[in-house]
Amino acid sequence: MRIAIVYDSLTGNTAQVAQAIREACTGQEIVAFGPPPQNVDRAELVFAGSWTDKGGPTAAMKEFLAGLFGKRVALFGTAGFGISELYFGALADRFQAEVPKGNQVVSTFFCTGKMPQAVKDRYEAQLKADPENGKLKTMLQAFDMALSHPDQEDLEQAAEFAREAMGV
Repeated sequence: MRIAIVYDSLTGNTAQVAQAIREACTGQEIVAFGPPPQNVDRAELVFAGSWTDKGGPTAAMKEFLAGLFGKRVALFGTAGFGISELYFGALADRFQAEVPKGNQVVSTFFCTGKMPQAVKDRYEAQLKADPENGKLKTMLQAFDMALSHPDQEDLEQAAEFAREAMGV
């Protein structure tokens, strides 16, 4: 099978997941691997992944997805606030909404990804100004919980997602 793995990764989290997917595709022909834009004309299956930007895929990934037609697509992503399967389900819906008709989304996979220290610094500064803000406290907890992600279990789940999407 001819596989394309196209991903947008700001901090390296989504790149780690993309690499786990690539390793799971052993024995397949990788026709594209890297950030958009990529030529995926020859691909039978396109893995498309992005870090979560304002609750959805990045602008670069949206543009890439908009150019797809007649492809089987497996979507993946990382999110700093991935503290529930419910949230990951909402992300999957938002990412899928960016895939034009004429394509088939065969699977989705999302996992938590660590955030840059600047994010925590910003939250802490905001909390100093508003010490009783429960939402900021929750956001700081999410930051701390995400520090070890994507972890080995996340990467193994990404590999399993890839095998299932390929039907292997």
